[in-house]
Amino acid sequence: MTRETLRADLAAGVTVALVLVPQSMAYAQLAGLPVIYGLYASFVPVVMASLWGSSNQLHTGPTAMLSLMSAAALIPLASPGSPTFIELSILLALMVGVLRVALGLARLGVLVNLVSSPVLVGFTNAAALIIGLSQLNKLIGVPFPRSDSYLSDLWAVVMQLPQTHLPTLLFALGAFVLIRGLERLVPRLPAVLLAVVACTAVSAATDYEQRLEVPLEAVADPEAARRIKTYLETTAELESLAAAVARKGAELRALQAQQESAEREARIALLSGEIEALRAQAEYLKQRNNRHQVQLYAMVMNRSQDTGGAALFYREGHLPPGVVSDGRRWRFSGTKEGRIVFSAGGTVVGRVPSGLPAFQMPEIHWDALLTLVPAAFVMALIGFMEATSISKAIAARTGQRVDVNQELIGQGLANIVGSFFSAYTVSGSFSRSALAARAGARSGLFAIISALAVVAVLLWLTPFVYHLPEAVLAVIVMLAVFGLIRVKPLVHAWRVERGDAVIGLVTFAATLAMAPAIANGILVGIVLTVLAYLVKIMKPRAEILGRRPDGVLAGIEAHGLKPVSECVVPIRFDGSLVFASVAYFEDIVLEARARFPKAHTILIIGSGINRIDASGEEKIRELAQSLRQGGVSLAFSSLKKQVREVFEIGGLIALLGKENIFDTKEQAMQTLLARAGGG
Repeated sequence: MTRETLRADLAAGVTVALVLVPQSMAYAQLAGLPVIYGLYASFVPVVMASLWGSSNQLHTGPTAMLSLMSAAALIPLASPGSPTFIELSILLALMVGVLRVALGLARLGVLVNLVSSPVLVGFTNAAALIIGLSQLNKLIGVPFPRSDSYLSDLWAVVMQLPQTHLPTLLFALGAFVLIRGLERLVPRLPAVLLAVVACTAVSAATDYEQRLEVPLEAVADPEAARRIKTYLETTAELESLAAAVARKGAELRALQAQQESAEREARIALLSGEIEALRAQAEYLKQRNNRHQVQLYAMVMNRSQDTGGAALFYREGHLPPGVVSDGRRWRFSGTKEGRIVFSAGGTVVGRVPSGLPAFQMPEIHWDALLTLVPAAFVMALIGFMEATSISKAIAARTGQRVDVNQELIGQGLANIVGSFFSAYTVSGSFSRSALAARAGARSGLFAIISALAVVAVLLWLTPFVYHLPEAVLAVIVMLAVFGLIRVKPLVHAWRVERGDAVIGLVTFAATLAMAPAIANGILVGIVLTVLAYLVKIMKPRAEILGRRPDGVLAGIEAHGLKPVSECVVPIRFDGSLVFASVAYFEDIVLEARARFPKAHTILIIGSGINRIDASGEEKIRELAQSLRQGGVSLAFSSLKKQVREVFEIGGLIALLGKENIFDTKEQAMQTLLARAGGG
């Protein structure tokens, strides 16, 4: 390493760190985690991926896509931000890491080819919309209900537009204008970081948060107290149900490990039914509490004081005679350790613990392990596709060779080791990797330098982010993900191959409809892609040929041509003759026989046949024998070397006759037409 290279990596590392710190905090909130976990995910995983990956400019860490997918996978299992949710997030990172390492060691990086370009574009566009719009509530300062239907949750946020908190919206608009303005006017400056610093300073100076924690007894309004009490009781019941599910799940696993017996099977069936019933009850209570949360936020409160100076809260318009309000409009903001949180301002990041993450074994939740496997597999593939696509794009400019399987191992180790240091799922970042390439990064050292900057933040700077408005982080997320939306590739795909474009559009719609479980959307796209591929294999392009005025052979249906001859019928078959396509091959030959009853020879122009298997060889044998009984010969021309070898080994040339095997189609047509004329 030269001094010039070191200087370039140092500059690139510092540049990326200025974006990494605010981005990681924003993405952590997108994942349903406290912001500190975004910083944790920007330390150890970054170093591991840099040491074990194959790309010099790829930057690993929290990404918007995997943050949303992580939250979507875990919301049905735990409440966002809760200790269980955090443990499951770290467990999911471990699972994704193990899957990636396994795929890399097995040299299965080619699996990413299962996702076609239109499917990936459709999924990315839908995911970007989901991610961006999921931040809408933070822009206007209202709750976002969490259920199994993202679209209904989003509609609930839209219905709360009349309750928009104006200062929150102003912070969001200010951050947007500042970031966009700096990017256009002074692109060399770290616009995102400057916006974070400026908004945090204004928030602290204006007492933007205005938060107060009080006991339930401070809610003097009977109706408000009743509603809040119901919300608290339902929340406690949900926690109790979650504990009961975990307890019965452990009992179920213990039973499944025992020796088989009739009593064991009966007990397993009973426990399984009880667990499902508990989960159904929890889902019902969760939906009810979501409605309660929205209703409580819409209920504006006035604050007064009793004779002892303690705070008392009444619904707006229901102050007792003679009681004076403090003039502020307070809203229910949640609960914390049994106390009620009221806010007259906006939501800020709050206290962020300082210090580096400790080494500890991820908590294994066996009852959730199997449930998370599908999401972990999709996240392993999607995250890896993010990493490889940006790596290859950069490598095209730098000339560096990217080892796909080595990158899988590097990304996997980043997640595995990171999970032992409280990191959630990470992957290669489009924006930060592109920024590193533009900044002149020469080696993976730049990523390590950016990680060291995060260490400095964790050790000394976390107290300064207390007053950072969450609306600013929401703007950062939205600006990052809306840039991923691309329409032109789908329009181009529509012009080139409409079937692929339709699959991309279906993937887009399925991802939106199935949100928050967006992993299912891309699975739909993969399944449709595989089915479309199988259909193409089963029914390749095949048609009876005629001769155009210029003498070139072309399809009689596609070009409206007359047959070459009633005696010789040429057929072009552009596909491999394998088990999946032999039935279609037989159909096209028999159709030609039926359309031309006077035919003496059916010629298969085989220049498009790349492979033939045992089923194909057997079908040719059957057709040749069947046609010969009707006085028709089966001939082939333009066979490729590997196909002709199968003909020779299988004895087809002897069966068909050497006089019916031709090197070129023109030689075949001249010989066969002359033969038919002579007859």
